[in-house]
This record gives sequence, C-alpha cells and structure tokens, in this order.
Amino acid sequence: MVLAFQLVSFTYIWIILTPNVCAASNIKMTHQRCSSSMKQTCKQETRMKKDDSTKVQPQKYEQLLHIEDNDFTMRPGFGGSPVPVGIDVHVESIDSISETNMDFTMTFYLRHYWKDERLSFPSTANKSMTFDHRLTRKIWVPDIFFVHSKRSFIHDTTMENIMLRVHPDGNVLLSLRITVSAMCFMDFSRFPLDTQNCSLELESYAYNEDDLMLYWKHGNKSLNTEEHMSLSQFFIEDFSASSGLAFYSSTGWYNRLFINFVLRRHVFFFVLQTYFPAILMVMLSWVSFWIDRRAVPARVSLGITTVLTMSTIITAVSASMPQVSYLKAVDVYLWVSSLFVFLSVIEYAAVNYLTTVEERKQFKKTGKISRMYNIDAVQAMAFDGCYHDSEIDMDQTSLSLNSEDFMRRKSICSPSTDSSRIKRRKSLGGHVGRIILENNHVIDTYSRILFPIVYILFNLFYWGVYV
Repeated sequence: MVLAFQLVSFTYIWIILTPNVCAASNIKMTHQRCSSSMKQTCKQETRMKKDDSTKVQPQKYEQLLHIEDNDFTMRPGFGGSPVPVGIDVHVESIDSISETNMDFTMTFYLRHYWKDERLSFPSTANKSMTFDHRLTRKIWVPDIFFVHSKRSFIHDTTMENIMLRVHPDGNVLLSLRITVSAMCFMDFSRFPLDTQNCSLELESYAYNEDDLMLYWKHGNKSLNTEEHMSLSQFFIEDFSASSGLAFYSSTGWYNRLFINFVLRRHVFFFVLQTYFPAILMVMLSWVSFWIDRRAVPARVSLGITTVLTMSTIITAVSASMPQVSYLKAVDVYLWVSSLFVFLSVIEYAAVNYLTTVEERKQFKKTGKISRMYNIDAVQAMAFDGCYHDSEIDMDQTSLSLNSEDFMRRKSICSPSTDSSRIKRRKSLGGHVGRIILENNHVIDTYSRILFPIVYILFNLFYWGVYV
C-alpha cells in the first residue's frame, strides 16, 4: 500500500510541473527571438538613416546654391551689361621651344574671377565653399580658349586639376592647371644670335565684348612665374601681360589677353659646334700657302678636305632648322667661310697654271729648266724624295718634274756613305726655309697676308652687326 501511494503521488506531481516547465522554455525562446528581431530592425533603421543622409546631402548643396532653380546655360546678367571676367596666370614652366615646328609648350595655372548672384547663399561665418570639377558641369563658366594653339589639355592626375570656389556674395573663382602647345612666329634672320618674341593669346570663344569683358585681374601683376625657371637654349628675358581686341567679320569684336615673353638664345653652344670648327677649317686652308707649289698632292688634298668639311658643317646646321626662304646669320658666316676655303683651292690652281706657263716659256728659250729656280740638291730631294749628288742628276730631276713621263720614271735613292748622309741632313736642315721662300710664287706671297687680313675684317664686321 505504501508503494502504491508513493507511485500515485509522484505521478500527480509530474503531471502538474511538466506544463510549467514547457511554458517557461517557450517564454525564453520568444524573448530571444524578439531581441534578435529588434536588433535587425535597429540595424535596418540606421542603414536607412545613413542612406537618407547621403541622399539629402547633395540636395542641400544644390538647394543652397539654387542650382535647380536657375538656368545656368545663360550667362550672369543676361540681357544687361557684359559680365566682367578677371584672369590671373601663374606660369609653372616652359617645357620646350621647337624651331623646326615654330611652337612652344607651356604649363601654367589659369584662374578665372567673376560674379554670379544666382550662386549666392546665406552664411553666418562668411565662409566660401570649395568644389572639384563635378560642379563645373552644372553651372555657367567662361569659355576661354587659346588662339593659335595646337594641343592643350587639363591635367587629370590623380583627379582633374580643377578647383571651384564660391563665396556667399556670389563671387566665383575657377582655377585650372593646363598645358598648351601654341604657335610662335619666329624670325631666324639673326639665328643663332637671335631674340624671339612669343605670346599666348586668351579669348572667349562664344561671347563677344557685348556679353563678356575679359581683363587682367591685377593689371601687370596678374602674370607670375616660378623663380628658377630656365631653358637649355634660351634665357628668359621678360614676361609681360597685355590686352587688346580681335575682330571677326561674322561675329564682331572680342576681348583678347596676351601673355608675352622674350627669349634670348644662348650662343655659346653654337660657337663650339659651328663657328669654331668653321674658323679652324679656314685657317687650315691657309696652310697650303706655305707648302711648296710643286707639292701638288699635298696642296690639292688639303684643299678638298677643308671644302668637304665645310659642306658637312653647313648640312648639319640646315638639318636642324626650318626650311625658311631667307638667309640666316649662321648661313652668312658659314658660306663666307666656305668661300675662303674655296678661294684657297682656286689660288693654288692659279699658281700651278702660271708656274707651268712660265716653265714652258723658259724651256723654249734655253732648252732646259734646271737652273730656272736655282734648284740645288736639297730642292731636288724636296721635289722627288731623293738626294742628287751631281748637277747632271739634278738637271734630270728638274726636267722630270715637267716631263710627260714623270709618273713612269722611278727614282732610286742610294746613299753612299754615312758621311754623305750627315751632309745631306745638315744641308736640308739649313736650306728648307730658304728654299720655300725663294721658290714660292708671288700669288702665294700675297695670299699669306691678304687672306688672314680679309677674314679678320669680315669677323669684325659680322660680330659687330649681329651681336
């Protein structure tokens, strides 16, 4: 009976407690589910708030600047007075100057200043707002272009180099970093002793002077340059700003701004590469005046070498220059120097011809020409390279110099003894100078003095005119 009573009571307790435990577990699970769902809803709400804030932020700027309320395809103050647009330029570098293409490449900062009351906004601190290139597509900006430009681009590393700053009163600053390649009408009549005047011209493309007034913002101080800006071939003498008007028959008058700069060429490079070699060739051609007039191979080869060298220098200079139809200063110098070299060759041709004519006349009178020029043993050796001991041998040598079969004759030099060699050396050393002076032609004598004097006078005149 006791066991039966215990079993019944245990069963009764189990039946009572089991539903309560299940209810408690269900309550815990529902709490957990509710808390997780609340977290998800909170996260979703925060995300929605962030998305809403990102969407609202640009709309606030557009509303603040009244971009959607105005038509920015029209210029400020349309129908009234022209809008003033101030320009300020800071030159960063002149990248290159090309004589062949007659152009230059320049990198600079171009700044525009104008007022657009449609962009005014209230500001308690009177602070301006700065934007990048994206806002320039939504508002009106001046359409400045570069006259006579060949290539131009706005730098885009790492973003487009455009800055737009709007002030509360509607004043706008637009700054661009630009590289432009433009034409420069060069005059090479004084090259390489020249000075070139180049200019970069700015102008509005669509708006004439009735709609847009272009001017330098700070007058002559509107153009600034880097302190240490230099070029390899030029020295920058001056930078200046000026303005003017340009007329087009179909559209009218336009305001135009000029960035003027003066370039003076460094001449030292051309002195080393062009002038100095030309002077050396001319002086080398004068050496032939001191060579014996009977040394035909020596004087002819020297003259031809100097003429060919001068033609090579002229060709090298012309290859690096544009094909202009007028004489340059370097052309004048090189062609005059070539003329001096050519005249030295002509001078020897005249000397050789007159010598031959004179010998023939003497040969017709006396029947021999051995004593005409007082040829001794040393002279004969200077002519044919061999020493002659007897007068008969020297007469044969003299005759062989003008005979038709001189090229077929073979002279055999056979020194006799050591004492005779010593005598020959002493005789040669003591009489070579006298031989050259006594047997030179009168044309050679005058050419030794006349050619250097005339060339020096030409140099004085040339450098006095062009420098």
